[in-house]
Amino acid sequence: MSFRVVVKQKLIEAINELPEKTRRILFSALENLETNPWPGSGGDKEKLHTEKEIEIYRLHIGRTFTAIYTIDTKNHHVQIHDLMTIEQAHKKYGRM
Repeated sequence: MSFRVVVKQKLIEAINELPEKTRRILFSALENLETNPWPGSGGDKEKLHTEKEIEIYRLHIGRTFTAIYTIDTKNHHVQIHDLMTIEQAHKKYGRM
């Protein structure tokens, strides 16, 4: 099953301001969510344990960035809600 990855325009604009190599790595990692957004044995994707009713996931990208996303299985899309450094994510969401 294939998913459509949806990224907020402000996140795309922020990514586009980064160096070319970083942009390529980020977009490649986000595109990989099209084929498999679910956590597995690889360790780069994880379901977050939150008090919210929706399931929230995180994706570590390289050793620098974290994407926060949700999966809509009904409409077959992955929504990227936030993209930040791993340290920013730890401060915002707690150590994961």
